[in-house]
Amino acid sequence: MDFMTALDIGGSALSAQRTYMNVISMNLANAKTTRTANGQGPYQRKSVALESTPATPFGKAMDSALSQELQGVRVTGIVNDNRPTKQVYEPGHPDADANGFVQYPDINVVEEMTNMIQASRGYEANTTTISTIKAMYNKALEIGR
Repeated sequence: MDFMTALDIGGSALSAQRTYMNVISMNLANAKTTRTANGQGPYQRKSVALESTPATPFGKAMDSALSQELQGVRVTGIVNDNRPTKQVYEPGHPDADANGFVQYPDINVVEEMTNMIQASRGYEANTTTISTIKAMYNKALEIGR
């Protein structure tokens, strides 16, 4: 694996973790949303679908010597989680049904915070990887002088 491919793999992981953090933030922000903008009921929790993808090095011109099958990661989409909604008895709420129940999205704040910590740690690990690759690249340049 050359430096550029390693940077591409780390970069793809950073992009995927950033998307995951954005989706978690969106879930937390909408934990109490009982009505979406299109009037389709409560907010539906979202999740990120990931898949491995061949590394696409930006230094491909320099990559002819090593053509290994390396995989990065990419986001294939943001999907709705099909958990059922939570029913909470709030007869005074404007979105309450005839029996006084309000449909809330089933978003567990503790679960979302745990996912956020996991994504944050993944982001930090990939940042460290990229920093290490940069340090190795600089050392290689120093040796070449």
